[in-house]
Amino acid sequence: MVETHDIVRPPKELVDGLAAIGSATASSELNKLGVRSAHIRGPVSFTAGISVAGPALTLQFMPKREDLYPVDEYAEPEKQLHRHVMYHTQPGDMIVVDARGDMASGVFGEMMLTYFKGRGGRGVIVDGCIRDIGKARGLGLGLWLRGATPNFHSQTDIFPTAVNVPVACGNTVVEPGDIVVADDDGAVVVPIKLAPALLTAASEHAEWEEFSRIRLEQGGDMRRYYPLSAEARPEYEEWLAAQAGSAATGHGV
Repeated sequence: MVETHDIVRPPKELVDGLAAIGSATASSELNKLGVRSAHIRGPVSFTAGISVAGPALTLQFMPKREDLYPVDEYAEPEKQLHRHVMYHTQPGDMIVVDARGDMASGVFGEMMLTYFKGRGGRGVIVDGCIRDIGKARGLGLGLWLRGATPNFHSQTDIFPTAVNVPVACGNTVVEPGDIVVADDDGAVVVPIKLAPALLTAASEHAEWEEFSRIRLEQGGDMRRYYPLSAEARPEYEEWLAAQAGSAATGHGV
């Protein structure tokens, strides 16, 4: 039942662009593109303030059968498949784990997450738990989890079965190499085929929201500025042109 593959990573500029827009904008714009189930439901941020995006390395768990997998925490380490998802890590990667929503087994602990961080990993999304949560939070990784537990990965009812295959994390399909955008609001999976269109739409969305935010802070009428009305669009276009001019000359507005 052991299955492990490498992934095809998207262009870095595409990932960086999506990281800048955040999960809320990614989710709403994906909905307009026809993907309503992009939010990975269940895992929440355990590392407030961290906002990242990166290609998904995936790890799949299944209900445990003791004859298929060693139960001892340190028995035959290289046969313990959860280690192998880490071996694929390149800088900027995210790990997405279908741990079946299990609240008893800790998929990773401090040592493995330290290795992931050292390899340049950026974040971990687990539909389940990790352990050593206090020390894990101090690593600087983004962590989106259902919870924490003192147990090791196969101590209770699940065991890892495949690396870099399509998984269902939080009842959302994640394919290896999909881009995951994650922040305090949660984690959203961006299908790689839709990523360029999403970035274009989301960048425009982020720009008018920034303009609207400024006007709302100044006491502007929400009916005019949020969402941006047709009446306010000429004002927005003027602001956008001023921003572009300031960027070209190196001066702020």
